[in-house]
Parts: sequence; structure tokens; C-alpha cells
Amino acid sequence: MSELHKTILNRDIYLSQKENHLNKLRNALAAASDDSARFYALGDLLDEFRPYNTDSAFEYCRQREILAFKTGNPEFITNARLNTANVLGSIGMYKEALDIVDSIPHDSVPQYLLPYYYYIRRTIAAYLIDFAVRKEDKDRNLAIFETYQDSLLSLCPPASLSYIVDMSDKYCRNNEYGKAVEILEDYLANNQYTTHDRAILANTLAYAYHGLGNTEKQKENLLISSIADLKASVREYVSLRQLAVLLFEEGDIDNAHEFLRIAMDDAKLCNARQRILEINDIFPIVNAAYVHEIQHQKEKQRISIVIISILAIFLVIAILWVLKQMKKTSNAHRQATEANNRLKQLNTELRDLNNSLTEANHAIADNSMIKEEYIAQYMNQCSLYIEKFDAYRKNLNKLISVGKTDELKKTLKSTDMLEDELKSFYRNFDTTFLKLFPTFVADFNRLLSPDSQIILKKEGQLNTELRVFALIRLGITDSVKIAQFLRYSVTTIYNYRVKTRNKALGNRKELEDRVMEIGRPSL
Repeated sequence: MSELHKTILNRDIYLSQKENHLNKLRNALAAASDDSARFYALGDLLDEFRPYNTDSAFEYCRQREILAFKTGNPEFITNARLNTANVLGSIGMYKEALDIVDSIPHDSVPQYLLPYYYYIRRTIAAYLIDFAVRKEDKDRNLAIFETYQDSLLSLCPPASLSYIVDMSDKYCRNNEYGKAVEILEDYLANNQYTTHDRAILANTLAYAYHGLGNTEKQKENLLISSIADLKASVREYVSLRQLAVLLFEEGDIDNAHEFLRIAMDDAKLCNARQRILEINDIFPIVNAAYVHEIQHQKEKQRISIVIISILAIFLVIAILWVLKQMKKTSNAHRQATEANNRLKQLNTELRDLNNSLTEANHAIADNSMIKEEYIAQYMNQCSLYIEKFDAYRKNLNKLISVGKTDELKKTLKSTDMLEDELKSFYRNFDTTFLKLFPTFVADFNRLLSPDSQIILKKEGQLNTELRVFALIRLGITDSVKIAQFLRYSVTTIYNYRVKTRNKALGNRKELEDRVMEIGRPSL
């Protein structure tokens, strides 16, 4: 979905590329040396404009037909008239398109144009199936559609795109969706194709997956097809509309509305009447839901403003109450001063008691000095990390500035720095923790059964199991936080805790509580 939104944002780039290509074709037409070359150059322009702007496509059809009659070449005339019928069908002028095709005798169509002839008849029949209201009209046009589709399939090479698309369509109409998916996936895996062809194949594949009831695959291929349509800068398409309908059914009203609006804008610019009618069937429903959602959001904002206003009133009341309490506190302070004078006499009596506590205070001071040292060590480590990351940033910036993109990619993909820093971090953690709790390993082993004792592979370096319970001793008991600290999954941490509890002496449920007592004076 993010790729589709990115493509929409970059659409001006693709449209600019399309216009540049059209300008090259116009230049080729202007440079054509004879009528034959001009005829083929007009055909190239027609092919590009038909899914882009049918008005321009129709104009090139007219020019091509005039040129064909000028040359008197019967094959050019047939080709040009079929072009006109094709464009008329795409803009909804089905009767006019049929009149042209019916006026062309079948036996006068050159062999190489027969697939095009059958394609146009098949396509117009498909439009009429959708357009018909009565069942008998739909059935009649379906029979015509199937006849010309079979004729088209008989002429197309089995490895051609046209054959694959029509054959998969036939499989789908016969409810053989699995076969349709198979030939489409095989073609995609073993052939090269244009961006526009990719859009057609993905749309056909989405229809097959829809028949199989695989909504995720249907959506995936509609996304692929929509992206390809936009990158190819065609404006007569169906995938984005179909994707919008699917998203609307899933409750994603914002994206559905945006995609339908884009599809409608393109259909209008292309003057693709059939696509406009298709979008008009669903757009009012989606737009009404979108408007309702906007109104609902506004209502929520209004309620939020009311709640905030009420809270502001309570805040003012609270401030007034605090001011009142401050006044009371001032009076209490005066009374406390008087009481303080009385307490001076008690201070003399406490002096002797303070002397007896001096020795204990010295021990506490020593412990504080140790903790301060470890805090300083961690602050120093943080400073080192900042310097390392700054050096890393400068190195990346240097690579960018000198254009060494390959080296930059290699550096960004490397995890060596992360792994080294993690090893250093865990070494520092082990060292610091064992200084705070030098007997932790021995005390912890006393909580385990004799056959489950933990022996360190390297002096001063904890294993993962000990680190888990070291963090628990420090008060970090949430498995999610422990997993984040040790870079393991929550499931792995949970398994470590359960496995170790099963090794405990006595009541297993009390193991972690007993770990919390390690290093305390009561042990």
C-alpha cells in the first residue's frame, strides 16, 4: 500500500516521461518520408493515446483512415477502420463500432489482421454484456463473445500475452480458477513484459484469485496492477477502481475514496465513458460513507473541545484551591517555627544517638561511593557511544559526499558495529553487576539443585540464564523488557525463566523472590 501511495506522489514524473515519449512519436511522424511510414507512425501514436486520451486517439484514427484511403491500400484501409471501431468501442459508442466492423467482409481481412479483428468483436461483445439489461441480451452477447474469443485463441501463439490473458479469462468463466492462476503465474515467471503488460496480467490474476476466494492474493495483485498502470501513465484502467471497492468492503474508507477519486479523474481525462459509468456505480456510496466519517471526526473534535474546556475550568478551581492551601501552609509554617524551637532541646538528646550511628553511616557512605563509581562508569560508556556514533555519522557523511554509494550501502548493511557494541555492553554489564553482587553466582547456585549448578565458562562473564536473573535481581521482572535488553524474543525469555524455576530447590514459585534477597544483609 505504501508503494502505491509513493507512486501516486511521483505521478507527475511518470506523466512527464509519457509526454516525452509522445513527443518523440510526433517527431517521428513529422519526419516520415512517405505515406507508408506516416501510416505506421500514426499507428504508434494511436496505440499510445488509446488508453491515455481517447479524443486524441480518435483524431489519429481519422488521420490514419484519410491517409489509408489516399494510398488506396486495402490492407491500410481495413486496419484504419478497425482502429476507429476499437476507439469507438472504448468510449461507449458500441453501435457505431459494430456498424464499422460489420461493414468489413470477413474474407477481406488480411491474415495478420484477423486476431485484431476478432479482438475488437470480442471486446465490443464484452462491453455489451455489461451494458445489457435483459437476460436474453446478455446471453446473446455472451455467445458472441465466446465465439470470437475462441477464434482469437485459435490464431494467437500459445506463448503470447494475448493467448494467456484470454485463456485465463476462459478458465475463469468456466470456474477453473486454479488453471487460470497456473498459466498466469507461469507466464510471469518465464517471460519478459512491459509495465502495461504487467498491469494487465496482475489484474487478470487478481480476478482468478477472487474466484478462489483468496482475498489477500486478490488485493496484492490489484496493488501490483494499479502501481503498474500509474507508472505506465495509462488512464483507462480498472484495477484501482476494483482495489477501492475491495478496501471499502474492508472498512478502509479513506483509501477507497482517494483511489476512486483518482480513477474518476483519469477516466474523465481519457474520456473513457465505460470506466466513468463503472465508477459512478460505486462512487456515491463511498463518498457518502467518506462524508459521514468526516462528520463523525468533526463531532469527536467538538466533544474533545468541550471536555478540554471542562478540564480547564477544573484546573482554574484547582489553582484557587492550591492558593488557599498555600495560605494555610504559611500559617502552619509559623507554628512549625515555634515547634522547631522546642525541638532544639531534643536535638541535644539525639546527639549521643547520632554518635552511635556514625559507624553504620560510614559503611553506607562506602557503598554510596561504589555506586557513584558505577554510575560514572555508565556515564563514561554513554559518552563513548555518543562519540562512536558521531564518528560513524561523519564516516557515512564522508561516503555520501565523495559519492561512494556502494561502500555506503555495504557499511549500512553491515551489523559488525552493532554486534561489537552489544558484546562490549554485556561485558560491562557483567563486570558492574558482579562488583555490586560479587557472590551472586555462588548465592544463585545455592538456590538450585546440586545437578543444576551453573559454572561460568569465563570468569567474570555471565551466561544468558544468569543475565536474565541478574536483571530480575535489579528489579526488572517484565519479560518484554528483559527480552528487549538481551535482544531475545519474549518466548525465549519466558522459557529461560520456566526452565530455571524447574531447577530450583524447594518451592519453585518462590525462586525469583529468593533471588531478590541475594546481596541483602538478611542473607
